[in-house]
Amino acid sequence: MAKKLVKVGVKREKGYLYYVDKDGDVSCAKMARGGKKGGSPKKIAKTGIKREVGVLYFVDKDGDVSCAKMVRGGTKKKAAKKSAKKSAKKGGKKGGKKKR
Repeated sequence: MAKKLVKVGVKREKGYLYYVDKDGDVSCAKMARGGKKGGSPKKIAKTGIKREVGVLYFVDKDGDVSCAKMVRGGTKKKAAKKSAKKSAKKGGKKGGKKKR
């Protein structure tokens, strides 16, 4: 569940991407469409949020800054698949019959 951090009240325009930059301020940039390139970012509001690792910061539908904890579950599944492949190559339990 998202938690509202700062009430900014940014008015959104179509064709622009609104986000929280690395300084913790709200910025916007023109989105790239078709063959046209996007624009350079502009600071909209200074909030000075201290960012934490594992937390997603975004501008919500009301134009305020919110955050949510990131769900990171994919790395465990990939590690399990790699270890199963290694044991099969070495002739482990999943390897089948051994040649003599």
